[in-house]
Amino acid sequence: MTQTVAVLGTGKIGEALLSGVIRAGWRSADLLVTTRRSDRAEELRNRYGVEPVTNAEAAKRADTLILAVKPQDMGKLLDELAPHTASDRLVVSAAAGITTAFIEERLAAGTPVVRVMPNTPVLVDEGMSVISAGSHATPAHVAHTEEIFGGVGKTLRVPESQQDAATALSGSGPAYFYFLVEAMTDAGILLGLPRAQAHDLIVQAAIGAAVMLRDSGEHPVKLREAVTSPAGTTISAIRELENHGVRAALIAALEAARDRSRALASGNG
Repeated sequence: MTQTVAVLGTGKIGEALLSGVIRAGWRSADLLVTTRRSDRAEELRNRYGVEPVTNAEAAKRADTLILAVKPQDMGKLLDELAPHTASDRLVVSAAAGITTAFIEERLAAGTPVVRVMPNTPVLVDEGMSVISAGSHATPAHVAHTEEIFGGVGKTLRVPESQQDAATALSGSGPAYFYFLVEAMTDAGILLGLPRAQAHDLIVQAAIGAAVMLRDSGEHPVKLREAVTSPAGTTISAIRELENHGVRAALIAALEAARDRSRALASGNG
């Protein structure tokens, strides 16, 4: 049976998801989009052949509603959708910190809700989307959500109680790597390399390391030890990282991100 999917709030993540499902084989005719600006609506129509509609019309026509708005805009959007959303619609939230219970309370009783935390590499089809079922979502609803988000990377099911930790680790995760690459590039400049060369060296090292982690099946400790010769350059660098508490700082940073996600979920924005 043909399913109509509506992406509500077609910003960067929403558009990445839209383009991904089209590349995965979804027909443009089965996709609806909503956006605040008319020029943006026409841009999406021309680029992807999809139909821009109002939020109310999306709620009436789509079988699956993907809510890709900012967390602070979710309450207003749900108020707008509630009069038009039947309880057999699947509602998928891609907003950080918004619980399935928050959405369920504002829509018709029994509405199936699935919570997803994607990260920005969905823009290049290398995202990780962490998926949790609400109280009325069935395994079929979760599988359908996986099918949609699988078009822009990998998916992982977790209990919703683990979503704040997943947000800290995966949702915010790319930023930590960008921060590290930025710092290492600055170090390369300090050591005498031109910025462009330092950047290229670090980026390729990051790509190569990531592929080895993904494809080798080896524990990161083993991969690190393979680079770490006795009394060599790498162990000297690792010693300095440990002396400066980098491991402890990373743990503290992720705890802070998890706590912020919890605060958003409780409404303390």
